[in-house]
Amino acid sequence: MRPLTSPMPVALLAAASLLIALASPLRAEEKPMDRLITVSATGYAYAEPDRATISAGVAAEADTAAAALSANTELMQKVVDGLKESGIDAKDIQTSNFNVEPRYTNPRDGAPPAINGYRVSNQVTVLVRDLKALGGLLDKLVTLGANQVNGLSFEVSKAETLKDEARKEAVANARRRAELLAGAAGAEIGEVVTISEDMGYGGPRPVAMRAAKADSVPIEAGTETLEARVTVTWKLK
Repeated sequence: MRPLTSPMPVALLAAASLLIALASPLRAEEKPMDRLITVSATGYAYAEPDRATISAGVAAEADTAAAALSANTELMQKVVDGLKESGIDAKDIQTSNFNVEPRYTNPRDGAPPAINGYRVSNQVTVLVRDLKALGGLLDKLVTLGANQVNGLSFEVSKAETLKDEARKEAVANARRRAELLAGAAGAEIGEVVTISEDMGYGGPRPVAMRAAKADSVPIEAGTETLEARVTVTWKLK
């Protein structure tokens, strides 16, 4: 009686094994992982501000919203016209806030507050390109009727270009630290793999203040610190 199944011939079995072996990918030689070192460092540059921004405006109150708006409009127009007469270009004057709000009574008998008038405020942001005129301009703003001066800040107009020196210093500091750390570990740094700058880091900030002459209001412009932070990765030898 013939068996239901017969053993596979030896030649056919060998051919099948060879086919399987050829179909399997050859194992590539594993590449050793690069040894890396990553360092973050900061650099600084210093510059004197050459312009300033002022936030100023007018607030007016009246029994009705229309009357408050009319009074505010008259006063604000006087302020804007005075700024232009003082040499401020129209493109450097920008409305930054306009608000109309009710004015309430403060009853003492437990009754709820009631509206007894309105208050209208209008503010502009002024870019001052001549710091020598800043003190006199602040004085004139008040004279013109501005009863709100909410902010004064100094700027370096070429901060981005001047910040390049801070960037160079940051990279140099990062390399010095990387060499120190690698040397302590018995290695040397090789080629640079990546360099990145923290763009949200190190805006201008004031340092030791230095008085600047002004026509009326005393102003101190000081010095701005321009800060740059970088992260650099090197290969290790």
